[in-house]
Parts: sequence; structure tokens; C-alpha cells
Amino acid sequence: MFTGIVEELGELVSRDELTDAARLVIEGPTVTSDARHGDSIAVNGVCLTVVEVLPGGRFSADVMHETLQRSSLDKLSPGSRVNLERAASVGSRLGGHIVQGHVDGTGAVVARTPAEHWEVVRIALPRELARYVVHKGSITVDGISLTVAGLGCDPEDFFEVSLIPTTLELTTLGRAPVGTRVNLEVDVIAKYVERLVANPAQ
Repeated sequence: MFTGIVEELGELVSRDELTDAARLVIEGPTVTSDARHGDSIAVNGVCLTVVEVLPGGRFSADVMHETLQRSSLDKLSPGSRVNLERAASVGSRLGGHIVQGHVDGTGAVVARTPAEHWEVVRIALPRELARYVVHKGSITVDGISLTVAGLGCDPEDFFEVSLIPTTLELTTLGRAPVGTRVNLEVDVIAKYVERLVANPAQ
């Protein structure tokens, strides 16, 4: 489990294609400072398992073919910057919201509107995910816990988030140009509610 508070902006060092998978080596001195084999680290919002902790503040992780298909990790190449977060520990502050690291789908940055102290980013999302997104609710974009500032469907479903200077400076979303594909994880509570309402007797 994660909180969606990015700890570090890391970098993909290498990528090796395996049978139905890929092995990534990622540099992130902060998240590897206490990492061990088997630990969970969110990479752009995708929960990955540490295969090996390597010298130089690096770790390796395997990404299955299905995860590559369902997320934007398939677009990463050496040099790509990534948002990194270690799994939350019991007793730690929940600064964002409950994030599983299980990507529900991908969206795309369709507009950026700068303001004096923040920037509004509009992200298109699939219709099947739009029903879980509510105004002032929480959503995870590339592993970043964000509050939905606006909703619409002109001509496709979209939501908007306002990025403060810290988010602009310390995450990949701060420099993602229009057209960038991003990982989305909707609030898991909404999915549980939908399931319970649809099947009250189960």
C-alpha cells in the first residue's frame, strides 16, 4: 500500500526484454536506502517488487507483460524519469490517500494551463474509469495522489488537477507535455461501493 506522495524523482538506467516480461534497473538513492529483496516500490504508480538492490542507489524489478500492456511502463527507455515511492509503513502519516499501486488504465495529458502559483493539467481518461472520478475526490496519476479540481466530457471524458510548485518541481507530471500517456488508479473505495450496490446480497 502507498500514499501517492512521491519521495523521489528517479531514472530508468536500463531495460532488458525477457520472455513475457522486462527487467528494469532504476536509480533512486532515497527509495533504495533501506530497500531489500522482495520490498515493494511504486514506479510511476505501479507497484513493483525489488529483485535486487544494486550499487549506486539502484534496484532491479521485473515487469510482467500484462503490466506493460496496462500501464505506461512499456514506453519507458533508459534516461526516462520516474516517480518513486516506498510502501507505506504501519504508523506512518497518510499524506495522500490509499493507493494500491494497481493501475486501472492510462490517460493522456490534453492541456496545460499555467497560473501565477500553480498549473492546471487536463487529463483525458477512458469512459469505463470516468464513473469512479468525482469532483474534489482523489485520483492517482503516475503514482501522485491528486485532488480532482474539475470534470468534463468535451469531446472526451476528462478531469483536471491543479499542481502546486512542489508537484511541478518534484514529479514527472510537472514536465509532461501534452500527449504524454499517464498511469491512472482510481479511488478503490469507489469500486467497492459500486460492487456492493450492484450485488447487495453477495
